[in-house]
Amino acid sequence: MLKILEDLILLARERKKNPIEGSYTNKLLENKNLAKDKVLEEVNELIEAVEENSNKIHEAADVLYHLIMYLEANGVKIEEIMEELSARKK
Repeated sequence: MLKILEDLILLARERKKNPIEGSYTNKLLENKNLAKDKVLEEVNELIEAVEENSNKIHEAADVLYHLIMYLEANGVKIEEIMEELSARKK
């Protein structure tokens, strides 16, 4: 199951190295403001979906996708986040 997240991260990194013209992923990776705006938009949509008990899975997937693209666009590596989370274990 976590392989899907890993594949998404690898896709982002591959697209940064080898952009594909017209790719939405590349638009997010190249435009940090767009990526930020999409994260904020998708988080709000997820909150609304949870509160209304509708479309939660779809919106959560959108949040994860856009968050990964935002982080990668800004040079924040998921490995570093995992290390931070691991260090917080009590």
